[in-house]
Amino acid sequence: MDFYLKDDFIKLGQLLKAVNLVENGADAKFEIQDGKVYVNGSVELQRGKKIVAGDVVKYKGKEVNIKKI
Repeated sequence: MDFYLKDDFIKLGQLLKAVNLVENGADAKFEIQDGKVYVNGSVELQRGKKIVAGDVVKYKGKEVNIKKI
């Protein structure tokens, strides 16, 4: 799926909520801390990681391609 940025970046935890991959921020926090989220092919452990256009986020078999409006 594609996600279109309105700003220059979105934080990883916010992205997971925005595309409905998690229900809330707490779920995002634990899933990220448990090493279940990948950014550009590498495990990402920082919930506040800035996700920018061109990044690819993977979680539970779903891939989110980040694009700029």
